[in-house]
Amino acid sequence: MSERYLITLDVNGAEHELLVEARHTLADVLRHDLELTGTHVGCEHGVCGACTVLLDGAPARACLVFAVQAEGRAIRTVESLGAPGELNDLQESFVEHHGLQCGFCTPGFLMLAEGFLAERPEATKTEIRDVVASNLCRCTGYQTIVEAIDDCATRRRAALQHLLSTTGEGTAG
Repeated sequence: MSERYLITLDVNGAEHELLVEARHTLADVLRHDLELTGTHVGCEHGVCGACTVLLDGAPARACLVFAVQAEGRAIRTVESLGAPGELNDLQESFVEHHGLQCGFCTPGFLMLAEGFLAERPEATKTEIRDVVASNLCRCTGYQTIVEAIDDCATRRRAALQHLLSTTGEGTAG
């Protein structure tokens, strides 16, 4: 029998104390122990990106991270986007631009985009295209995914500009 470790994971802002085997990946623990099934497992080799989550705000492949390695780090899964019955702006943009078809890869793309836009809110379409090339989709051809992310980024920038202008922080003087 494999060694087991008592760990505490901060997932979507909630702490979870778990007894896990050293060999269990973060994807395994998220899906099987915490029942957060939005983190999909595709290739289990870090190639497809379906299992992408945010670790301390940066996109990471949950199939390549052991759960014990994630202790003490902030983990965000696709379940952290929006609220029950309510999509967030990125999810809405994916719907509006038809950035999903079968949906299997969608959670990974959403978390990749969420982390990328937090780091690069001024990203160009070319930069977005380069980033999404790290995840695999067999249905959409990527163009609609790029358009959805670009549109969300544009809307977020406009909302920030509006907020700054209404609070007086975005004006010279």
